[in-house]
Amino acid sequence: MHVTLFSPAKVNLFLAVTGRRANGFHDLLSVAAPLDFGDQLVAEAGADQTEGRAGSQFTLECDHPEVPVDSNNLVLRAAEAFAAAAVAWKEPVHFRLTKRIPPGAGLGGGSSNAVAALRAMNQLSGGMLDEPRLAAVAAKLGSDCALFLADAPVVMRGRGERVEPLSAPAAARLRTRRVLLFKPSFGISTPWAYQRMIARGSDYLPAPEAESRLAAWLGGAAPVEELLFNNMEPAAFEKYVALAVLLEKLRAEFGIVARMSGSGSACYSLLGDDQVSASLVARIRACWGADAFVQEARLL
Repeated sequence: MHVTLFSPAKVNLFLAVTGRRANGFHDLLSVAAPLDFGDQLVAEAGADQTEGRAGSQFTLECDHPEVPVDSNNLVLRAAEAFAAAAVAWKEPVHFRLTKRIPPGAGLGGGSSNAVAALRAMNQLSGGMLDEPRLAAVAAKLGSDCALFLADAPVVMRGRGERVEPLSAPAAARLRTRRVLLFKPSFGISTPWAYQRMIARGSDYLPAPEAESRLAAWLGGAAPVEELLFNNMEPAAFEKYVALAVLLEKLRAEFGIVARMSGSGSACYSLLGDDQVSASLVARIRACWGADAFVQEARLL
């Protein structure tokens, strides 16, 4: 038995890190939306396991050389977590991951892969876990995981584990909008980004102000361009100046709104339905080199 699932990327259209808890975790308020661009995960139950860790119940192969295929990968951690929650599950599973979302990008690739693994195993098992139990397992794997269970734009709170769907009118302002993703050859470590915010100490947006900003957009009819915000940018831009320089060039030369997604290093710009992206792509490659990742997608 095998299943094949799409594992989408996401962008943070609004990301306000509001403070740090005593336990070291950060609180945030975010609007995140999945994209029609992403990875593919195949899960095969009972397969001969010729890749990954010898003798393990769960194994993984991936076509991207920089992606780990051991317990550092969230796919295998998700499989172990599912098996622990669904105690009747005993089958070995082999996963094959086709990686299109670049690592270290802030596009949620690892978290999306983890949720795809949970869903794949749930399908293979005939639905051993209901949606609330699946969501509980996902929330323990990582802060971004819960949003990928929604398959729609969501508001995230807490560490990201408290997720609620956008209202239908608000979601309609996002759905099918064209997005240009672009990432330099380097990535940014999420732990580093948060540690840099702690050291700077001045980038947090108080929760009441963040909620007020979001409520104003949700309660109105403004386009999504007026929602875009990310207060993780200053810490990243302080070290990775190439990000700030390019985003400013795109704003000045093309009059577009461009932001970093999550903790970076991937950035994005919203495109008009009839806008030709060739000149944007040319500018991105001129600044960041021919090996820069560039991908057009749509919000789901």
